[in-house]
Amino acid sequence: MSAAPEYELEEQKYLWPIPPEGGWTADDLDRIPGLPPHTELIDGTLVFMSPQTAFHARTMRLLENALWEQAPDHLDVIREMTIKLDNRNRPEPDVLVFSAKANTGPKQTWFRPEDIVLAVEVVSPDSEDRDREVKPRKYAAAGVKYFWRVEESDGLPVVYTYELDPATRSYVPTGLQRENLSVEYPFVIAIDLTAINRRPGAH
Repeated sequence: MSAAPEYELEEQKYLWPIPPEGGWTADDLDRIPGLPPHTELIDGTLVFMSPQTAFHARTMRLLENALWEQAPDHLDVIREMTIKLDNRNRPEPDVLVFSAKANTGPKQTWFRPEDIVLAVEVVSPDSEDRDREVKPRKYAAAGVKYFWRVEESDGLPVVYTYELDPATRSYVPTGLQRENLSVEYPFVIAIDLTAINRRPGAH
């Protein structure tokens, strides 16, 4: 009987970027080679995204498509683009509504907070603290007027809506939306949240 074949595992080496003194800056995200997709910068620290769940991906698709269809001409919609809040913070909301004038071309990688009308975060298990506490606080401080936080309940999105109080630079809750989202600001929006798993036009 011949001996069982021997397999040699090849060691893989991962080179992680070493932060400079004082941490990374917002512009470093465009310069650091080999960063994983959708890397964020929070307080000068790189934040790497975990693999998406089906709920997360389908919710982003539903919201992006609905917002894109209903947004007025002076606004644009995109998903998974960063906002350069300041030199040490460049988070990546899941969906953004922004001024169409801020769309500078195919090589654009970030937006200014003053260009953002609505930021949407779909909460994932690994991002609960960031999406519920850290990022909303930073968006509000930077002047982003509207914010939605989306949670999962029995497989469907539940949307918590907020509006900025300019006096305190903090968000005020304006509603909790289940099954059918209906708001008048930042523009009139109606979204069937139960359509998360349906193709457009299907019933």
